[in-house]
Order: sequence, then structure tokens, then C-alpha cells
Amino acid sequence: MDILSYTREPQEEDIYSPKLAYSMHLAIREEDGSFVPLNRNTGVLYARATEQPDGRLSAKTLKRPCLFHRPEGGFGVMAIRTSETGAPDEESKGAVLLFATADLIHYEECGLVDLGGEDFVEDVVCVYNEELAQYEIRWRDASGRWYQSMLDSVDSDAVVSEAVPTSSFEADKLVVDIGGAEPCHVLTLSDEIGARLQRKLMPLHNVSVAVASPIRASTEAELRDVQALALYNDGSEAWKRVDWDPSGIDWSTPGEYAVTGRVRQARYPFPLAVDRADPCIASWNDRYYFIATTDDRSYEPGFYVRSSETIDGLFDAEEHRIVGNGDYPFLLGVFWWAPELHTIDGRLTVLFAGSSGEFGDIHCYVMRMKAGGDPLRADDWETPIRVQRQDGSYLFENGITLDMTYFQTDGQHYVVWAQRQLTPVDLGSWLYIARLDPQQPWLLVSEPVLLSRPEYSWANNHTFVDEGPYAIFTEDRVHLTFSSALVNATYCVGLLSAARGADLLDPGSWAKGNYPLLASSSVPGQYGPGHNSYVRDEDGNLLNVYHARDGVKGPRCTGIRRVHFDIDGEPVLDLTVDRDLDPQWKAISAIVIVPESHN
Repeated sequence: MDILSYTREPQEEDIYSPKLAYSMHLAIREEDGSFVPLNRNTGVLYARATEQPDGRLSAKTLKRPCLFHRPEGGFGVMAIRTSETGAPDEESKGAVLLFATADLIHYEECGLVDLGGEDFVEDVVCVYNEELAQYEIRWRDASGRWYQSMLDSVDSDAVVSEAVPTSSFEADKLVVDIGGAEPCHVLTLSDEIGARLQRKLMPLHNVSVAVASPIRASTEAELRDVQALALYNDGSEAWKRVDWDPSGIDWSTPGEYAVTGRVRQARYPFPLAVDRADPCIASWNDRYYFIATTDDRSYEPGFYVRSSETIDGLFDAEEHRIVGNGDYPFLLGVFWWAPELHTIDGRLTVLFAGSSGEFGDIHCYVMRMKAGGDPLRADDWETPIRVQRQDGSYLFENGITLDMTYFQTDGQHYVVWAQRQLTPVDLGSWLYIARLDPQQPWLLVSEPVLLSRPEYSWANNHTFVDEGPYAIFTEDRVHLTFSSALVNATYCVGLLSAARGADLLDPGSWAKGNYPLLASSSVPGQYGPGHNSYVRDEDGNLLNVYHARDGVKGPRCTGIRRVHFDIDGEPVLDLTVDRDLDPQWKAISAIVIVPESHN
């Protein structure tokens, strides 16, 4: 099976800017010779930004990615590192960028390999030379001269030999029918690796639904508990409830009965609410509560809450203002941002960003509900308290803090937030983590630890932003989704993951995905998706609550979609309802065995 590496021609800045186009894309060759793009014709490998002496990041892109085999297994990628616009990069003059990967899904950036040239590199190929047991690099510089060097390994300590002139080489001229593709190189893979790439990077869809039959049940309640198993094209699964029709069963008479049912699937139209961003739905005392940033300027600035016994009921529920301008002298203006509802130490709590009215004074606050209070009543909420470090000083003074989220695991309580240094220089928004005192949820009990910077070009597209973190738990992993780039059609969602039981305050415990999980390319007609939160519905399904625009320039709107987990247990945030459950599998049948009673 053949894999093609390619970059793309940039489009409009809000659609597919150079920071997205100049990344490594992959496509698989079909039996007819054509190439089919993976990951929806978007990048899977991006160059990491470099740090300037004052702490600011310099965005980078890459061109001419070349894939090659490693003798011990796995692959290497060699590419030309370029500036944020795709122009020659002064920091990378005479060098190429090296990556290692076991599966072409997860990558480690090994750093620059200095080829010793005095000019920019314009093309490069690399292949393992079995006779010499080294990697052979050939490249062309900007003056049209050709060179060759040998590389001893694919890691951060790689040693390269002195460059020697060599004869020119010309890569195969590839013509592919992929929109905007600029083909680079083709590599032959094992069928196993190729199939896994397709399972991981092709859009998921439901391929079948099955139920174990016959079903042994003595009562209608026992039958209602029997679920169907939905299977997907990557090999992953999801249990789904079934609305069974038991009308043909005589529960008092043992025997076999044929039954039919309908696989249950909630369908949430987009949007749930217009001009509502940074949305959060939480459950509290058998009800759901919806809160968000209100973009509608006809509303008095503040936070508004909807409530219902069901998720569906939130679409039409009345809004209740719980806090806003005029309630407290230290919270004024339009900066009422990113509220989240959490239960902390048994009390319903709102984490949010507020300000005295100035952008530079935006900070994280905590507001708890009074004991026995009603979440919809403004008077039932305590005075907001600004978040403090463990020594009692405010969380951060040289810029702004926002988008704080909370989670609990292994007996520890954590908060993660976005922090943007503004002085002495603007560093952009970075993510930090710390432990929290649940009895005083405005007080940290550990020092803040840097968790993530917007180092990849999809994360610093138009602006340097990592924000909007929220936790998802599986049996063995803690996932943190976060949002990046400018809050327009280029907004997207990334993923940080750590093992359950790991030291979550150690940045080394976390792995960051190299490409976004969710972007404008993910679901047609929904642009700039992000700032997610998660909640379980009435059937136990994990729902992704997010905002997106219904057009490139449309307002931010709240949407809801089921979260799926793929073959690696990683969250899938773009599984639309028709791909989640193919309509042809919605009707289901089974045999029910009613056993003899032993009363």
C-alpha cells in the first residue's frame, strides 16, 4: 500500500491559511491508482514554533515532507522548516527538520539537522542505506546546488556528516486529484500500517448494529435494559438503548417470542442557541442547566441560565439572569466570559472570567450557590471571589486569566485555565494546571504549572491561543480538549492526554496531539467549532457541547453532538447523527425467551 505526503496551496485566510496549508498531509493510493486524502484533506504533522529570548513564540510551517523507513521499524519524516507564511526561515537556514513516528499518527519532533550549507534548503529526500547502515540525505539549496550527507540516527542526538556535492536528482512528477495538493513523496507501507491509518484518519461511520439474541427476560423492565451494539468502520463500538415493543409477549407464559425495537438516538438540531458561545451544560439534582457567554448585545451583560429535566427541553427553556452588570462594583463591562457549572465539594459552583471593565483586568472568578439555593435565582448565589494562589495573592497580575475548568480524579481536585501575559510582552494564551482546595474553590493548593503553549501552526493561526480546556475521562486516560487559534472560522480543538494515576502536575505526563480533533473541515456548514464542555444525557451518552458558526462570518451558536471513542480510546467529536447511526440499522429484531418461573 502506498502513502503520499503532500502540502496544500493556501486559500483565504479564514478558510485554509498558510499556517494550515504548509503542513504534512497524507493520502492513500487506491487499487485504481488514485490517491484518497486522509484526515479530510487536512494536515497531520505541523512544525513546532520556536521561542524568542523574550519568551514570545515564532510560528513555523513546513514544506516538502519526505517519508522514509527506519530499519528498527517505524518511520522518519524530513521536511524544510519555513516561516509562518511559508517563506524561507532564517532560523532554519542550511538545515532540515526531522521527525520520528511509529505509526504516522503520533509524531516526535527531533529538531533541526544542520546540513552545513550556507543557503536555504529548497528540496530534500532521505532514505535508509542498508549497505552503509546510515540514512542518506540529498538536498538542493536555493542556488540550485546539490549535496549529499549521511545521518546516523533519527532522534534529537542525530549526527550528520559533512556535505559533499552530488549529482542532481529529480523527484517523480506526481499528478493527484486532490484539491490544492502539492505532492511531495510516495512511500510503500505494509498493509497493516496502511489499514490502521485508514481506520484512524478516515471519517467514522456506523456499519452495523447487533443485539445478542435470544434474550432471556422475565419482565418488561429486564427487556428494556437490553441494549444494541453499534459497530463502526474503524472497529470501535458503542452501546445504544433500544425502544422495544413488548406488546406480543405474554410475560406470564414461558416460551419464545419475536420482538422488534427501534435503536434510540437523540437528534439535536444545530443550533441549540444563537449568539451563545463557550457553552456548558451540567446536571444538578436531576435537572440540566445550560449557561454560556452571551454574544447578543441586546442582552444586559451577565450570565443567563436555562433549566430542564431533559437535554431537549433546554432548547426552549426560559433564561434566568443570575449575575451581571450592577451586581458588584468590581464586575462591569462586556467581559462576562466562559462560565462553567461544576459541583465542587457538593455545591453547585460557577467558574467564569470577569472584569472591572477593562480588557487587561479580565480574571478568573468563582461563585458558589448558597446551601439549598435555586440555581435560577440570582439571590441564591454568593458573592464571586477572584481566584488566588496558595499564598493568598491573586492568580496572575501581568495579564489576564480566563476559561477556568475543574475536574476531580484519584482523590485530587484540579483546575486548568488559560493565562495570557500582556506585560512586558504579549505571549498569547497558554494553559496552566494546579490543584484546588474544594472547600475554598477559589484557592489553589499548588503552584501553577505550564501545561500547553500554542506551538503548532493550527494553534497560533492568526493569534497565539490555547484556551477553553475541559476534561473527559475513560477507564485508563484523562483527556483534556482545548481550543486554539483566533475565534473565527479558524478556531479548532486540540487534545492533551495523560494516563490515569499519573502525576498530572508533571508536564511530562501529558501528550499533545499534533493535529486538531475538530475544525471547520470536520462537519459541513459548521465553522470555527470549539470551546467544548461535556455532559451525560438521560441514557448515559457523553455529549459534546460546543459552539460553532453556521457560516464563515455567522454568529457563534451552541451545538450538541455525541462523543464517540475510537480504536485508541480517543474522543471523536465530529460524528454526526447519520454517521453515528445509519438509518438502515435503526429497526432491530430479536427473540425473547421468557423462562419458567421458579417462585
